[in-house]
Amino acid sequence: MALEEFENKITRAVEELYESVVTIRSIRARREHPFSSAPIHGAGSGFIVDSKGYVVTNYHVVEGAGRVDVVTKDGKAYSGDIIGADQETDVALIKIAGKGLHAAKLGDSEKLKVGQFALAIGNSLDMPGGATVSVGVVSALGRPLPWADFIFEGLVQTDAAINPGNSGGPLADSEGNVIGINTAMVPFAQGVGFAIPINTARWVMDQILKNGRVIRPALGISVLNMNHELAIRFGVPAESGVIVADVLQGGPADASGLRPGDIIQRIGGYEIRDIKGLLVALSKILIQKGVSVEFLRNGRRMEALIKPVERPIEN
Repeated sequence: MALEEFENKITRAVEELYESVVTIRSIRARREHPFSSAPIHGAGSGFIVDSKGYVVTNYHVVEGAGRVDVVTKDGKAYSGDIIGADQETDVALIKIAGKGLHAAKLGDSEKLKVGQFALAIGNSLDMPGGATVSVGVVSALGRPLPWADFIFEGLVQTDAAINPGNSGGPLADSEGNVIGINTAMVPFAQGVGFAIPINTARWVMDQILKNGRVIRPALGISVLNMNHELAIRFGVPAESGVIVADVLQGGPADASGLRPGDIIQRIGGYEIRDIKGLLVALSKILIQKGVSVEFLRNGRRMEALIKPVERPIEN
C-alpha cells in the first residue's frame, strides 16, 4: 500500500508539472557564403515560472536565436521575447503573451539532500507527443563542471535520464517543486546528468527583471582558497578565509588599502571560508555602496570599507 501511495504521489507531481513545461523552438542563421545564410533549427525545453507569461530555459537553448517560439502543453504556439540571458549560469528568461498560464512551483535547492528522488521532465529528443519524464535521485550537490563557471551553488547531479532536448526543462522533487533546470548530460557516461539549482536560477531571473541584466559586484581582486601549505605559512587555520593573490591597480580594493597576502575573513555580515562563500557574499551586496571587509594582515585583524563596482562583461 505504501508503494501504491508513493506511485500516486509521483504521478500527481508529474501531472502538475506537465502543465507548466513547454517546448522551445529556435531559429538562428548560419552564414554559408559572404552574401547568404541558412537557418538552423533548434529545440529545447523550458517551464513557466509566472502566469503572466515568463518562461525560464537554458541560455544555450536560445543563444544567438533570431526567433524563438514557445509551445505549451495544449499545443498553442507563442512568439517568445528573450527578456534577458546570462551565459555564466546558462539561464535565460523569455516572455510570451499567453493568458491563464500554469506556473510551476519553485522549491529551495539549499534544502536538497543526496539520495532524495528527482524527476526530470523535458522535450527529450524532440519526440512528438509531449514531454518525457524520467525518475532518479539527487546523486550529488555542488558539482563543478570544467566547461561551466556557476556563480555560487555549483550543479545538482542526478541519475534521472537527461537527453538532448531536455535542456531547460525542470528537475523536480517528489512533491512537484522545481529544484533545478536540466542543463547538461555527459555523453560518455551513463546515469550522470546535471541541473542548475533553482535558487541560482531564481537569483538570475530576479536580476534580469530588476536590472535587465545580471549585475555582479567586483572588488578588483583575485583570490585563492586557503590550503594546508598556505595556512602553515601564514599561521592561520586552513578554513580561515581566502587569500588575496592580486589587487587591480585603481580598483575598489586598491583604493581601500587591500594588498596581496591579506586574508579576507568576512564581508558585511557574511563569513568567508572559501571562494564560494566570497561569491555568495558578493551576490548579496549593492554596487557603489560601502561594505565592510574584515581581513588578516601579518596576523593582525584589520577592517576596510570598500565600494564594489559592476564587474565588466567578458566577451
